[in-house]
Parts: sequence; structure tokens; C-alpha cells
Amino acid sequence: MAKVSAKAKAAAKPAGRKVAPKRASKNIVVECMTAVPLASQDVELVERKGIGHPDSISDGIAEAVSLALCKMYLERFGEILHHNTDQNEVVGGQSTPRFGGGEVLEPIHIMLSGRAITQVNGERLPYSTTAINATKEYMKRFPNLDVYRHLTVDCRIGKGSLDLIKNFEALKDKCKMDGHGNHCFLANDTSFGCSYAPYSDTEMVCLETERYVNGAMKKRLKETGEDVKVMCSRKGKKINMTIACAMVDRYIPDADHYLSVVEEMKERVLDNATKYTDYDVNVDINHADNPITGNFYLTVTGLSAENGDDGSVGRGNRVNGLITPYRPMSMEASAGKNPITHVGKMYNILANWIANDIVKEGKGNVIEADVRILSQIGRPISDPETCSVQLFMAPGSDSAKWEKEALAIADGWLEDIGKVTEKVVKGQVTVF
Repeated sequence: MAKVSAKAKAAAKPAGRKVAPKRASKNIVVECMTAVPLASQDVELVERKGIGHPDSISDGIAEAVSLALCKMYLERFGEILHHNTDQNEVVGGQSTPRFGGGEVLEPIHIMLSGRAITQVNGERLPYSTTAINATKEYMKRFPNLDVYRHLTVDCRIGKGSLDLIKNFEALKDKCKMDGHGNHCFLANDTSFGCSYAPYSDTEMVCLETERYVNGAMKKRLKETGEDVKVMCSRKGKKINMTIACAMVDRYIPDADHYLSVVEEMKERVLDNATKYTDYDVNVDINHADNPITGNFYLTVTGLSAENGDDGSVGRGNRVNGLITPYRPMSMEASAGKNPITHVGKMYNILANWIANDIVKEGKGNVIEADVRILSQIGRPISDPETCSVQLFMAPGSDSAKWEKEALAIADGWLEDIGKVTEKVVKGQVTVF
């Protein structure tokens, strides 16, 4: 049985509701929980798939294609037409990496699929060209990948389902204009989104380690590729971090240089982690390396997709950038879904904003907030079937007061749900 600290026991009683839940017109239910908050529990697991991981590449392409279609539709018709591009496959190629520089033998293949409005009033739209160009442009962010030699793209996006298109267009009658002049649309799926706040120390370390490795650290260690995966395990106040990082062979002349890069990377990662936690942190990098047998994580492009590793949309990070088995999570692939009516995208984003605002306003009174929002197909997206908000309170806090505050915050964001569309289209929201 897991041990619970004295501090945690003081902050939590057996799981359950502390007071009766509060309800609002938008089916919002707020309840104060007496379970032990995650940060006070003994064990925590967190994962972050970096931008170069095949699953993250799939997510990134799906979102890039969706945004490109949004732009094309807006330029031609002044509105975003129905589409969902949350289906694609990254099919791994073949390569022969070696110290000093290898070569790609078979290119990475990307197959785009999904649904979109392909023609209007008999005019066929350049949806395929738009999608392919967006894919290649997105892949240019990987400096060691030649998009013309190391990549092939096949677009199989087809015409959308007629009933979903009609549902997408069936607005106005059931909804009023919101405060920002955005039409309230009808959900094109029965689905739920969820999120939480705030990040724990373990989550912050996991997230910011990958961002550091694929950000500021690259200025010093160009040998490191973009395919980075960070896995963190916290036991008590010790975090064990396992990092898989593809190394770029052309910058590494021999095994000794490789090992020196790994050692320097470890030191820099540990130093960066101290910005986000006071816990003890241990780091293992490329744990499967074996200098005796000559086994090293070498790549030509900095991406494991060059040599047989495949990727799919929705198999990686959630909207908050992490995979968190100890937290509320939705299995929905948010990347690539349309930012107008698909609640699989919009509710995951909105739940994250609601949770963060509640914790921010709580100023220490709300230790943790979990938010889950459920839609019904054909129902106004601003009026969910259920919006569940669970609060974990600090000892002595006024639960009734913060329940009302949380309810008001959730109600306000649902009323202003058009902000999700606005920010997504402007590229201001990260969904993986």
C-alpha cells in the first residue's frame, strides 16, 4: 500500500464530495473533492513525445493541414468550411547511419487522409495541393531532413460525410450570437474533452526538458536530433528521467565523441531541471546504447522515422503537451480536427483553459482543478451535455466561495467558446 505523508493526510480525507454539487444552465457541475492531490501522492508517471517523434510529426502535419485549409477557405469564401484532417500516417523509411555520416536509402512516406469540402458550386478546390504544400512546409523545421530527397507525400483526403456537412451548416436556429460575434455551431460528434491544472513538478520537468533539448540546447549540441522522448517517474521526492534522443551521425566522427555528447547533454538537462523542481533528479540518456557491441542511437536526419519507425495522429501527447496516466485524459486526437464544431478538439482546449483559470483565480485555495466536458452531436457547442469541474481544496479554504467562482469561470468560457476557434486559426494554440 502506498504511503501518504502527514501533510497529505491533513489536506485530504477519504475520496468523495465535501459539499453538494452546484449546477448551472449549461449543465455545469462543480464539486469539491477530498481525495489526495497528485502532487501529494507517492508515485507519478509522465511522458512527453518530442516534436520529432513520429507520432508528434503526424500530429503536427494534421494540424498544419487543417490550418492551411482554414486559410484557403477563409480567403475564398470568408468562412471556414467543414473538414477534419486528423488522419494521417508517417511510414518509416530505410537508412544506413554511421559515424561521420550515412545515407537515407528509402524516403519517409506520409499519407494524408481525412475529409474536407472539396468543391463549391461545381468548382473544385485545390485542397490536395494545399495539404501537400502544408505538409512539406511543416517538415522543413527539421534541419537535417531534405524534404525533396528524404520525403514523399500522398494526399488521400476525400469529400466529407453529407450528414456531418449538413450538421456543420445547421446553425443560427438553435443558437444566439456570442459576445464576440461568432456563430454558435452545433457539435459534429458526441465526445468529451478534459484537462487539469496546474502542472506538477514532474510534469514541468518532463515538458520543459524536451523543449530545452529541442530548443536552447541545440545551439551548443547540434549533434542531437529532434526525435526526443522523455519519460519521468517520480517516487516520493525523486524523479527518474529516461531520455531517448536520436543523434545526427554527420556531426559525430566516432564513439568517443558520441559518448561525450551524451555526457554533456546529461549535465545540461540536469542543470535545466533545477529551474522547475527542488526534487532530486536522475537522468539516463539512450539507455539501450551498448559501446561494447557498437550499438548507438545514430540517425542521418535526427528522426527515427527514417529507419522503420512509424507514426499516427492522436497516439502521442494530449493538448497540454504530455501523456499523463495519473490524470484525466481523453483519447481524442485533437490535432487536425476542425476548430469550429469538433468538440474532440475544442473541449480539450477549453477544459485546459477553464482549469488553469480556476487555479489562477484560486490563489492557493484551489490546489488542483480537473475539468471534463461532454457534448452531444447536433447540440450547441456552448451548451454541453455535462461540464464537470472537480476542485481539490487547500485546508481551511472556503469551498462554497470557490465552487461559485469555478462555476462562473466555466460558464464564461462556454459562452465565449468562439475564442477557441479564433486562437486556433491564428496559430496561437498548441494541441500536442
